[in-house]
Amino acid sequence: MSNVKNYTEQGGEKTVIGGTLEITPTGKLSFDGTGVRPADTQGDSNAVDVASLVTDFNALLAKLKAAGLMNTE
Repeated sequence: MSNVKNYTEQGGEKTVIGGTLEITPTGKLSFDGTGVRPADTQGDSNAVDVASLVTDFNALLAKLKAAGLMNTE
């Protein structure tokens, strides 16, 4: 083990980030070949009934999927 915060273990199977991982504007983060980005903002729900809450919740799920943060199926 090393005294650095960020390191890759011998063999390259595991990388530990104990400090900051900064992805520059030209950098890319992907998971299983799918690009990941911050999800679009979802406003607070003001739902007054269950149907409206379902609509708000489904909008959030759609944004998470579009950002690559959730599988689509």
